[in-house]
Amino acid sequence: MTTLPDSARPGQTRQGQAGNAALPAVLEHPTEFPHEPDLVSPDTRVVSTGNLPDPVQVREILAGTYERYRDVQDGRVADYIPALAEADSSWFGLSLTSATGQRFSFGDAQLQFSIQSISKAFVYALVVQELGHVEVRERIGVNNTGLPFNSVMAIELNGGRTMNPLVNAGALATTSLVPGKTWDEKWDFIHEGLSKFAGHTLEIDERVYESEMETNTRNRGIARLLESYGHISLDPMQVTELYTRQCSLLVTAEDLATMGATLADGGDCPISGIDVVDPSVSRDVLSVMATNGMYEASGDWLFEVGMPGKSGVSGGIVAIAPGKGSLATFSPPLDAAGNSVRGIRASRHLSNKLGLNLFASTVQ
Repeated sequence: MTTLPDSARPGQTRQGQAGNAALPAVLEHPTEFPHEPDLVSPDTRVVSTGNLPDPVQVREILAGTYERYRDVQDGRVADYIPALAEADSSWFGLSLTSATGQRFSFGDAQLQFSIQSISKAFVYALVVQELGHVEVRERIGVNNTGLPFNSVMAIELNGGRTMNPLVNAGALATTSLVPGKTWDEKWDFIHEGLSKFAGHTLEIDERVYESEMETNTRNRGIARLLESYGHISLDPMQVTELYTRQCSLLVTAEDLATMGATLADGGDCPISGIDVVDPSVSRDVLSVMATNGMYEASGDWLFEVGMPGKSGVSGGIVAIAPGKGSLATFSPPLDAAGNSVRGIRASRHLSNKLGLNLFASTVQ
């Protein structure tokens, strides 16, 4: 069971992902993986190496997973952004895209929602592609903070360093490195890049964007703090606007599975055939996602699921099996760490049954 820092204990509030309003204080439990006896011992027939099971078996497993978790009632919908608060807690979608472009989906896998924090991983990929492994690692970092995603303390305790690109400070610093002479050029770079990952042009949810711009005081403060340490040179308000806008792009679970499958296939989108980033960039991004993608619950996730992953407070999760493909889940009710409750449980089940856990192997 994850131990929450004082700032995220039940009855208190945690700051919003793209703003300063609080995640609902009614989220009473940290990220947990309930005991499920059939998942304790990995299925030795499916391991991390090799290919996915045959398509018929994949469909059966996805269908069974959907039925197994669709009635889970734990968690609460994030309400710090009005548009997110309107989400139906019963929404639940599963999607898997293989590295060869096969798609499998169940439930609300085609329902649109804002990408939120999941965008961080893919913007990071675009920036590494432009600036290279060494420069981005030196400027952004790769280590887990062990603190909530919007922590200012993590910056102060580490000499002004951002630590990694998947917490808000690191994401703001990463977004500030996006190429372009003007704000519009920088936004076009982000929008076009994330659309290439998805295999089609992504739309923006202007309502979510405007709502978050009204409540992102904390992120503006983080950007100013980073500027004071010399970690961003772009105007803090412009950085915050860019970051907030990237979080407001609309995706579906199918889109996320395709974006993840692009990383799984070494940067080649299996749907469009476009080379989005280099294989070395995919490696860097997956490494950071494995250690930092689920915030302070990243260790629990890696131990139980064994895949690079990234979550967002709108209820999405994307998880990648290099060389095999990517699964994505969508379900709005969250735990106290800001991760989808149905999503983490379904991901563990699918990792086990489809042989996606990177650490599962068997002696031949």
